[in-house]
Order: sequence, then C-alpha cells, then structure tokens
Amino acid sequence: MSQVLIVEPSSPSRAALKRLLEEYGHAVTEAGSIKEARVHDLESFALILADLRMPAGLGTDLVPLAGDVPVVIMAHHASLRAAVDAMKLGAAEFIPRPFDHDELLLTLQRVQKTQRIARQNAVLKSDLSREYPVGGMIGSSTAMHVLFGRIGKVAPTESTVLILGESGTGKELVARALHDQSRRSDAPMISLNCAAIPESLIESELFGHEKGAFTGAQTTRRGLVEAADGGTLFLDEIGELPMEAQARLLRVLQEGEIRRLGAIETRKVNVRLIAATHRDLQALVRRSEFREDLFYRLNVVTLSLPPLRDRGDDIIELANRLLERASQRLHKTNLTFAPTALEAMQAYHWPGNVRELENAIERAVILSDGSEITIDLLAIGPGLERPLQPEAEPPPPTQPGPASGPGLEESDNSESLEDYFIRFVLEHQDEMTETEIAQRLGISRKSLWERRQRLGIPRRRTGSRGPRRHQPGT
Repeated sequence: MSQVLIVEPSSPSRAALKRLLEEYGHAVTEAGSIKEARVHDLESFALILADLRMPAGLGTDLVPLAGDVPVVIMAHHASLRAAVDAMKLGAAEFIPRPFDHDELLLTLQRVQKTQRIARQNAVLKSDLSREYPVGGMIGSSTAMHVLFGRIGKVAPTESTVLILGESGTGKELVARALHDQSRRSDAPMISLNCAAIPESLIESELFGHEKGAFTGAQTTRRGLVEAADGGTLFLDEIGELPMEAQARLLRVLQEGEIRRLGAIETRKVNVRLIAATHRDLQALVRRSEFREDLFYRLNVVTLSLPPLRDRGDDIIELANRLLERASQRLHKTNLTFAPTALEAMQAYHWPGNVRELENAIERAVILSDGSEITIDLLAIGPGLERPLQPEAEPPPPTQPGPASGPGLEESDNSESLEDYFIRFVLEHQDEMTETEIAQRLGISRKSLWERRQRLGIPRRRTGSRGPRRHQPGT
C-alpha cells in the first residue's frame, strides 16, 4: 500500500479518483488547492497526483516543494507544449484528461517503479561510497588515502588530468572516479587505449572521417571525441599517440574544435580530457617523440598511482575482496587463503600490479579443489618473491674467511635464488650476525627475518659471534 496525495480543485473528480485508487490498495489524502496541499508533509507521500490548473497556482508548483516525491500532472485538453513545459519543470508524468482508468493506474505503477529503482540505486551508491571511498577503488594505505583526497578535489573542476602509474595499477578506475564525481557525470565517458589501435586508424577513430576521406571510408563516421561531447574523454597510454594525432588533440584542448578526416569545416566540441600513461612523457619530449606543447596542456593536474608492492596491507585487503568476487562469479563458496599464501602475496613483487593479482586469484579459484587457496594455486612463492635488491651497497670484506663468501652476484647460475639463500644462511649463521648476513645478501634485516619465517629457517641462539640483544623483526 502506498500513500498518495490527490490535489484536485473539483470535489467530484477528487472523490472519483480517491475511490479508484483506494480500490487498488492505495491510501489517499485529498487537497483542493496548493494551499491545502502544503498543510501536509509532502515528502511523506509516495506519489502526488495533481491537476495542472489550480486556484492561485499550477499543479507544477508542487514539484519543488515535494523533494524526491514524484508529481504526476493531469490536464484537460492539454497541448503538447503544456506537457513539455510540465516535464521541464520536473513532473514525473503528464496525463491528458479525460483518461482511461487503466491508463492512469499503469502510469502510476510505472512512476512508482521508477522511483523505487532510483532509491535502490541511491542506497547501492551510498553503500559503495562507504565500502569503496572512490569509484570502487579499495585501499586503506596512506598513499591511497592521499589519492582519494586529490580525486575529490580535482573531480568537480574542468581541469585536464594526467594519471601516472605502472600498468595494472588501476588508472582507468581513477578516470572513472573523476568522471562520476564531476558535473559531467550524466554525460558519457568515452575511453580509448591509444596503444590498442593501429597507428593508421587512430586519427579516424578519434576524430572521425567524411565519406571518401580514404580508401575504405564508405560512409561518414563520427569520432570518439565527438561522441564524448559534453562528457569526458579518457585516453589511456597517451604516450603511444602518433605525432599527427597529437597535433589534432592539441587543437581540441586549445580551441575546443575538431575537423574530421577529409572535412573542410571544423566542429565545436566540449570535452574534458583525462589522460593516462605508464611512460615518462618528459623523456619522450626530450627525444622528440611527444609534443612539448601537448605535454604542458596535459600536465595541469597530475595524479600518481602507487604500485601494489608499495601499498602494504592493501595487498591482503584487495586479495580478500578479489577472492570474494571471483568465488561468486565462478560459483565457488567458502574459499580462504592459506597462511603461507598470504605471506607469499605480501612478499611477491607484483610487476603486473592489481591486474596480475586479480588474474592470479581467478586462476587459483578455477583450479581449486578444496576450500583453501595455496601458493601452488596462485603460482607465486619462493623464487618468485621480490628481487633481492640491495638497499645499500654492502661494505667490502676486509679479510678472507667465512664473512667474505660469495655474494648473490657470484652464486652459481644453476642454483635457484631460494636454494642459494637457504645455503648461505645455514652456512654463515653461526659465525655472522643477522646484520652481517643481511648486508652480504643485500637485503634488510626485516626482509631476512621474513624469508627465514617463510622458508622455515629458525634463527639459532647459540654459537653466534658476539652478543645479540634483539630478536629479528622486533
């Protein structure tokens, strides 16, 4: 049952409408004028049904007073112009009188269904905004909170944005968030990966062409820039854009106009450009591979995405969310990560970033037979972890002996990195401190401790050289 307010100056018509709606389960309140209607809390109704002509006003005067409550307008001998005007003023529907009762009931059902969907969408968006602060992006690390804050500041502006980050870090998600939080959110966002289109076709794809502009151009075609008119154009991997296309894009940014291939006249367009790249555009400019003037046009606001390996505990938060999604999509339930899998994910370098993590988890879910996702299923683990890069150049040994054994660069090429690590630690842990072992391996003490835990090499407390006051990792 829904609460309906009928605002109708004619008492007989009002009574007939009330009987009809009550017969179909609606609770009806009546008002004979705008003034009488305003006595009620208009936002407490599910729907307002009002005649266009009122004493001292119009039924459409109720629209701004009703908030989100839909207002359906009725009118005798209404013209098309009156209907258009009513809809422009915000009426949910316009019904010419006299009308069929079934037509009225169907119209009211349609309006209420549309309203329910709108409310459900609002609730879903609210839930998403609480769960994912920006555009479905997940992350609690400091770097991500800084990024979310900058997106919130930049999105409402019309400024061009350049998104920087390694492949797979989620640059398109940032672009989508910028669009969704902008004043252009009701208009389209058109996306193009500049690296995915052959160089010979990219100008036509972006700017369109006239019939006969080139061999195979059998019809006139609108480009993506025109398709994004009034909205947002997202160009991913803009560093791959050919020089001629760069010149045309510069004109869009400077003059707000394009010219289709083969056309004589230009066309005005109003687009907001968001670009993204994993390449160093300044280096491309120095090598004359990217236009300097276009670079400065793009480099108004820059947003940098951190690689996954620098996001700390976000890796586990993302992994759990991606596991949940993959499990639902593939109809597998109650899957969890083995503790060793969680450790391996945090230690792994993730050169492919979030995209690689998502693919690894999807593969693991597909191949899983039990309820636990293991390292083997993820296809990551010992030997695939973050490279043992020196954090600081270790000092050269002063004398021969156990402490001056071969470093990583001198290890047998046939020996895996994992095997060498285990052998080196076991051979030297009795006569070297943890700091010395870490220095010889070119890693930090924390990394040494983490690898000990993962590979099951406990630290010995006896037979070591010199006192040890602290346990590793504390």
